[in-house]
Amino acid sequence: MTLIHCEQLTREFKKGNAIIRPLDELDLDVPSGEFMALMGPSGSGKTTLLNLIAGIDTPTRGKLVIDGVNIAELSRNKLAAWRSHHVGYVFQLYNLVPVLTAFENVELPLLLHKLPRPERRRRVHEALEAVGIAERSDHFPRQLSGGQEQRVAIARAIVTDPTILVADEPTGDLDKPSAKAVMELLTRLNQDTAKTIVMVTHDPSTTDYASRTLHLDKGRLARQDALKRDAEHHEVLT
Repeated sequence: MTLIHCEQLTREFKKGNAIIRPLDELDLDVPSGEFMALMGPSGSGKTTLLNLIAGIDTPTRGKLVIDGVNIAELSRNKLAAWRSHHVGYVFQLYNLVPVLTAFENVELPLLLHKLPRPERRRRVHEALEAVGIAERSDHFPRQLSGGQEQRVAIARAIVTDPTILVADEPTGDLDKPSAKAVMELLTRLNQDTAKTIVMVTHDPSTTDYASRTLHLDKGRLARQDALKRDAEHHEVLT
């Protein structure tokens, strides 16, 4: 089943007298449960596409239908409400609040939902356990390693049980062992929960964990690679 449908999707803006078009009439379908990687040179449109799918940005024209909703037509308030229920975002630099514990950082997205406190606590504990860092729930970000911080960030992204998990260079600030652990975690989330993941990356080795890789160039699809994952692909970061 198609979860994300892009039709003639275009994003452009003015810079002086010039029109910059980071995404140019892109057609794309993403099935539910896919782990898709986006690659391309700087300015190719991959982050623009990621932000459009995440509802952080809006297209200039074209259609962007996610789970039956054309989010390109939503007002700013309705888009924000849609995003809070359907999207979990994993950033390269974690974006954790330094004065909050791991538990409190993961709880933040749930504060936008009308949930009783016991239900919030249950969901946070489950998310921290899912990423293997429940024992560090009372630690502040400064007390965690980079890999542990990214695990907390992933727990924060999945705590609302979003439809889509988007990840922008999730291993870009990590050493190889930590990057391998994070990619294995994302793969497990994708395989065990059928969570749809869209990831931007510059590292070709991380794409071995994805089920499909799209290569963008000048806002258009240059090529796509399908990959059948197996055990040997999980060793690429060692």
